[in-house]
Amino acid sequence: MAAALLANVLYSTGFVLEKRALATLPEVSIRRPVRLLGLVLRSPLWIGGSLSLAAGFGAQLAVYRTLPIAAAQGIFVSGLVLLVLLSARLLGEETTGRERYALGAILAALLMVVLSLNERSDTVSQEAPYPLILLVCVPSLAAGVGLYNAAERRTRHRHRAPTTGVEYGVAVGLLYGVSSLAIKGMSSYLTASGLGGALLDVLRSPYPYLLLFTGAFGLVMSQAALQRCRASLIVPVCTTVTCLYTAVLGTLSFGEALPHDPIRLALRLAGIVLAVAVLLSMPKHDQAPQPSLGAKELTPP
Repeated sequence: MAAALLANVLYSTGFVLEKRALATLPEVSIRRPVRLLGLVLRSPLWIGGSLSLAAGFGAQLAVYRTLPIAAAQGIFVSGLVLLVLLSARLLGEETTGRERYALGAILAALLMVVLSLNERSDTVSQEAPYPLILLVCVPSLAAGVGLYNAAERRTRHRHRAPTTGVEYGVAVGLLYGVSSLAIKGMSSYLTASGLGGALLDVLRSPYPYLLLFTGAFGLVMSQAALQRCRASLIVPVCTTVTCLYTAVLGTLSFGEALPHDPIRLALRLAGIVLAVAVLLSMPKHDQAPQPSLGAKELTPP
């Protein structure tokens, strides 16, 4: 539990620092990844944010060794509250009433998932068949990259309303969901005897290569999206997709059984359905600023 809460703080801090650094940089694009990396690596603030995210990754490894996947995701999503508070305080971002209700509903949905857990009967699995992991992850990676490219094409259309970043958040969330499954798989090797043997076992698995792919593409895609969209919206959407993806497909892939008790099972399924429904109802475009009611049109004499 302590490691999960620490991961929340590190992830929220890292995203806010990166967003603040990106606001001072020239516009970045996924079409020019080398230029993007050159710009961010020259920013001490961005490097600080990335180090905070890397530390969160280490805390996440410890969490997956001791908690069921669904329980871990429920705790991770509680970090959305901290993220929104930091975004408002440090970035000056304001959320609409509809978005605040949506965030509250997401937290309620994932609270249902947490309440569906039972420490005495829930098991923590560490292994999954490699073919099954690849069958789940490869189509997800293709869907995430394809959705992001489709969103990029639509934003280039002239006279299109400003996007909130929901589509970007879903796309990056799919990649981070795959990354989360890979982290879960790698956590099993932390208990192996001997560092050399554990390292060889890791290299024989698909997990480090999935992490390399999601790390490279996720970095470029997330930074471009984070620069043009509000962190207080895109990060919660991304986190929700990642947590739902990991909780559902991770539970099935790693063989962590669903609750047998009807009430607990209903809580878990209702939480998942509510979170997906809220995600689908999120606004796709930012509202254009409205002119002040007191303003009068100035005409030449």
